[in-house]
Amino acid sequence: MSLCSILGAAMGLFAARMKAAAVFRTTIILLCVLGGTVVSPARADTPDAALAELLEQARSRVPEACRQANLDRLVKILCAKKIRVGVRDYYPLFATRTGDKREGYEVDIALAIGRMLGVDVDFVRVNAATRISLLAEDRIDLAIATMGHNTQRDGQARFIRPHYYRSETTVVGPRELPVASMLDLPGRTVCVTVGNGSNAELVSQGARLMLFDEAGVLPDRLKDNTCTLAAQDDSFFAKYFIDDDFNARYFQKFGFARVPWGMAVARQGSAELARALDLISQIFHRDGLFIDLGRLHSIGLGFLREQQEVWRKAECNVDSGPGNPSCVLPPLDAALQPTSFAADVTSFERWVDERTGVELALPMLKTMPAWSLFKDGVVYSLILIAGALAATLGFALLLGAAMGSRSALLRWPARLLTITLQSSPIVLTLVIAATVAHSLFALSTETVLGAAIVALGLSNGANAGQAIGEAMWSLRAEGANGSLFGRALSRAATQIVAFLVNASKGTPIASFIGAPELLSSLTDITSFSSGRITTYTILLIFYTAVVMVVVWLCGKLRLALEKRQVMA
Repeated sequence: MSLCSILGAAMGLFAARMKAAAVFRTTIILLCVLGGTVVSPARADTPDAALAELLEQARSRVPEACRQANLDRLVKILCAKKIRVGVRDYYPLFATRTGDKREGYEVDIALAIGRMLGVDVDFVRVNAATRISLLAEDRIDLAIATMGHNTQRDGQARFIRPHYYRSETTVVGPRELPVASMLDLPGRTVCVTVGNGSNAELVSQGARLMLFDEAGVLPDRLKDNTCTLAAQDDSFFAKYFIDDDFNARYFQKFGFARVPWGMAVARQGSAELARALDLISQIFHRDGLFIDLGRLHSIGLGFLREQQEVWRKAECNVDSGPGNPSCVLPPLDAALQPTSFAADVTSFERWVDERTGVELALPMLKTMPAWSLFKDGVVYSLILIAGALAATLGFALLLGAAMGSRSALLRWPARLLTITLQSSPIVLTLVIAATVAHSLFALSTETVLGAAIVALGLSNGANAGQAIGEAMWSLRAEGANGSLFGRALSRAATQIVAFLVNASKGTPIASFIGAPELLSSLTDITSFSSGRITTYTILLIFYTAVVMVVVWLCGKLRLALEKRQVMA
């Protein structure tokens, strides 16, 4: 048993008698972290002996090998005398930052690892979307960032085993909201963080996702009603449910996707580092350091106690323990159903990479959830664009006729509405339209699309209508007689076309209110897959092509209107 574990047991005896027991406990555990873990005498096959031998071999290469290329990251760390660890900035109890001060369970794990390796720790801020990419780009050596180990991520990073924690995703919402299972999610918007491994399952159940970079904003977005539901690790929400006000208003609706958390290193060039960290993690479990740190930061200890029992078993407490399936936990099976042409897509990506050096990624073509989202996004985008064009033209004709009317009862309300719309951001117009639609109709894809079409049509149609109205008054000032509306359309043709094009270009903003158009769909896809650059390049190409078609059609319309003016 380690000195830390013995002192931890002693703390329990003093707790009832000492007013400063908490301070005493904290001091002892921090000393354990900063002073390293005292281990049992090493046999030849123990993780302690294997770690000592591995580090001795790596240190023997320093400094002679430090300038060589293709060094394992363990040797690079020893050469630099520091390890770059990616942690999160705001994840209560696990990793938080106030100014230059970092604290939390994961922060102390990093410090303990640094002490075991005999190097300093250089902390780097990461989030769910960047923690793996920073490993691949050699900007961090190790990620300890609340990352669930699933089969999908196994191809992106090398996970350290044994795992250092476990959680499940919990869906949180107002107590009165009737949501009790996945069956209640279709059509509902759930706020999540980019890169969360459970996002794919939420999407596959028909939920719409609103994405945030950091989990720390989710409770506030629940409170200000931006989010009706939020999904995140139960470990994250644990702190908030201690708060009486939060607990009175919100409830954990259901949980799913229980997953072990793993530290991770890059898949390439980190074999020795990964081996060292496997052994360190094994020792930390066996000697109770993970439990001591968990107790210090008031996190749940059930999983850590189970793991300590495992790693004290004779068959696990050996240097081969991390490779023993009976000792380590399997990753969560997060495999998504592939499309029938997934293999062809992968071959095409490889072909492009080999010949051009461009790492093309087409995740929307590889799995059924992503492919379904992509197809729906294209269809809904085309419906939204067609609807926005029709609504813009319809409101332009209606408001133009009203503003060009001699009747003040028609003219002034139309002008007031136009001025209001011109003074309001399009996002605000969308939100108001969505709120009105939700109050009149049941929440559905059709409702959201309809609200977006009306909002886009009003915003652009009001401007085009003003141009028509002004054209009618200018014709009257020139002494024109008879029906002026057709001639005013011809005179305002250029402005009408401009706002029609603007309506088609502005449709992606409808994703703000949850319209399932292509931007929203691709955002959902990238929330659980890689390839963000390629994905958004496809989005740019799609909308560029659509707008070019709209411009061509509007050009035909403008010529027809101008020809009519000449004939008149």
